[in-house]
Amino acid sequence: MSADDDKVIELAGKIFDLARTGDADALAAYLDAGVPTSLTNDRGDGLLMLAAYHGHRDAVAVLLRRGADANQLNDSGQTPLSGAVFKGDKEIVRLLLAAGADPDAGTPSARDTAAMFDQTALLEPPRD
Repeated sequence: MSADDDKVIELAGKIFDLARTGDADALAAYLDAGVPTSLTNDRGDGLLMLAAYHGHRDAVAVLLRRGADANQLNDSGQTPLSGAVFKGDKEIVRLLLAAGADPDAGTPSARDTAAMFDQTALLEPPRD
């Protein structure tokens, strides 16, 4: 591996950390500079999956506004919505659903995950 390859890997790691820790402003700057929203780590977890799973609403919103795929599967077949349902994060579930996340996509799907953990209310339409 070359020194340039090492720098790219180091930068990618930094960007994954921004999604994982929820630094929405820095993440937005990298995305605006050309980092693809579809970037995945060695487990296939995308930036949206990391932000959603770790409960970072602002980072999820930044990614969705810049075109992140709300249904992007990781290598285990899981979606960001399934991760948010697993964590019980109602706000992020709502953001993902509004962006077109499919509750039946993935394995297990968000709907299956909700049933497994008695969280089916997370996928119900909001009551005004």
